[in-house]
Amino acid sequence: MQHLYNKVSASTSKMVTNVYSTSFSLGIYCLDKKFHEGIYAIYGFVRLADEIVDTFHEFPKENLLDEFEKDTFDAIDRGISLNPILQSFQWAVNTYNIDHENIRTFLKSMRMDLSKQSYDLNGYEDYILGSAEVVGLMCLSVFLEGDKDRYEELKFSAMKLGSAFQKINFLRDLHADYFQLGRVYFPGIDMKNFDAQTKIEIERDIEIDFKAGFEGIKQLPRGVRFGVYVAYVYYYALFQRIKGLEPNVILQERVRIPNRKKYRLLLSSYLRHSFNAL
Repeated sequence: MQHLYNKVSASTSKMVTNVYSTSFSLGIYCLDKKFHEGIYAIYGFVRLADEIVDTFHEFPKENLLDEFEKDTFDAIDRGISLNPILQSFQWAVNTYNIDHENIRTFLKSMRMDLSKQSYDLNGYEDYILGSAEVVGLMCLSVFLEGDKDRYEELKFSAMKLGSAFQKINFLRDLHADYFQLGRVYFPGIDMKNFDAQTKIEIERDIEIDFKAGFEGIKQLPRGVRFGVYVAYVYYYALFQRIKGLEPNVILQERVRIPNRKKYRLLLSSYLRHSFNAL
C-alpha cells in the first residue's frame, strides 16, 4: 500500500509543478524519465515554502514556516510524511543523498522573506545562495545519481545557473515585489530612481552567471542535458526580452514569454541538442 501512497505523493508534486510553472514543466519533461520524480519533488517542496512567505498573508507565516521546517526534517528522518509534498521530497532527499545543509540554507532564505524588505550586498548574496544556488545543487544531486566527484566538478556552474535564473526572476517580478510585497532584492537600489544604467549593471552581472552556468550544462550527462538546456534557453529568451525594455516598463508589468514562443524555443533547442550544437 505504501507504493500507492508514494505514487500519489509523486503525482501531487508533479501537479504542483505543472500548475505553477510551464517553463520548468517543459524542462523536466525533456529530462530522461528516470529523473522526473526527483525534480518534481524538489520543485514541489520549494514552491510550498515560497507560498508560505509570499501569499499566506492572513495567516501566521512564521509559525507555518517553523512547522514546515520541522515537518520536513521529521519526514526525512522517519522516511514518511502525511504531507504528500514532503513525502515526495523526503524520498528524493534519501534516495539521492541530498545534502541537508542545502535544505537548511534554502529555508533560511525563505525565512528572510518574512521580515527583510531590502538588502545590502552580503544579504543579497546570502539570499541568492539559499533561494536559488542550493536549489540548483539539490537538482544536481538527482542528475548525477550520487557521483560525488562529478558533483564537485559541476557544483560552481549549477550554483551560477540557479543564480542567473533567480536574478532574472527579480527583474521580471520587480513590480509585484516592490509594490505588493514591499521588497527590493537588488542591493543599493533606490526603486524611485531605477534607471537604465542601474538596469544595465544588473544585466551584466546576470550575463556572467549565465556564461558560467552554460559551461556546466555542456558537461551534464546526456539524459539530463537537454532538459536543463531547455530551461536555460527559456530563461535566456526572457532575459533578452527584459534587456530590450525600458526600466519604467518592467516596473509597471510582469514580463512574460508567450506559451507559443516557449514551444518554438523547445523545438529549436531540440534541434541544437540533437546535432550537438550547444
